[in-house]
Amino acid sequence: MALIDTHAHLDDGRFASDLADVLERAAVAGIERVVTIATTAASSEAALALASRFAMLSPTVGIQPNEVAEAAAGDWDSVVQLARNSTVVALGETGLDRYWDRTPFAQQEDYFARHLKLARQKGCGVVIHCREAEADTLRMLREDYDRNGPVHGVMHSFTGTLETARACIEMGLYISFAGMLTYKNAQNLRDVAARVPMERLLVETDSPYLAPVPVRGKRNEPAFVAHTAACLAGLVGLSVDGLAEQTTRNARAFFGFV
Repeated sequence: MALIDTHAHLDDGRFASDLADVLERAAVAGIERVVTIATTAASSEAALALASRFAMLSPTVGIQPNEVAEAAAGDWDSVVQLARNSTVVALGETGLDRYWDRTPFAQQEDYFARHLKLARQKGCGVVIHCREAEADTLRMLREDYDRNGPVHGVMHSFTGTLETARACIEMGLYISFAGMLTYKNAQNLRDVAARVPMERLLVETDSPYLAPVPVRGKRNEPAFVAHTAACLAGLVGLSVDGLAEQTTRNARAFFGFV
C-alpha cells in the first residue's frame, strides 16, 4: 500500500520537536509523500524549507482566508515570488470562510481570486478551504470556470453536500476527505463520499487537526491518513490497497508528482 497525505500543516509548532519521527512513522505506515500546506507568507517559506530537508515532502504556498486580514503589505508579493520555486506543487490553501470572522469577506474573495489567477499562470492546482461558504465558493469557482475553463483545484477536507461536490466535479475539481469521514456523527458525509467518482477522490489528514477514529483526540499526523483511507475504501467498494492505488494515482495527477 502506498498513500499520499495531500494536506498537512507540518510547519505547525506541534511538530517542532519530532517531525523526523513523525515522517518515519508515516513511511512505515505506507505514506510515500506528504503535501505540507502553507497558510501565510511565513508558512509558505517554512513549507519550502521543510521540503528541502525531507524528501517525502512537497510544499504549497499561499495565504489562508482567515489569515488574510493579518497579512503584511508585501506578503502577497512574497507568495508570488515563492510560487516560482520548482518544488511548489500547488497554491493555497485559499478559499472562503464564514465560520470565523477574522477577515472581512470581501478581502477573502479578493485573495481567493488572486490564488486562482496565480495558479493558472503557474499551471498548477489550487487547494481550497471552504467553511460555511459553499454558495459563495461555488459562485467564485463558476465565475472562474466560465471565464477560463476547468478549474484545476481540490476541495480540501470536504464536508459539503452532494450537490456541491457534483458542481465542483463538473468544473474539474477533486474532492478530498479528512478524518471527519470516520466520525460517528458524519453519516451524511459518508453518503456523499460514496458517490464521488473514484477518479476524483483524494485523502488527507489536515494534520495536526481532525485525527480520525480510532485515534481521535490525539495530535493528527500523516500516518493516520491510513484510517481515513480504510473508511473511504469501504464506502466506495474497494479494498484498502485498491483505494490507496486510486487516490495515489489521483494525487500524482493533481499535484504533478513524478
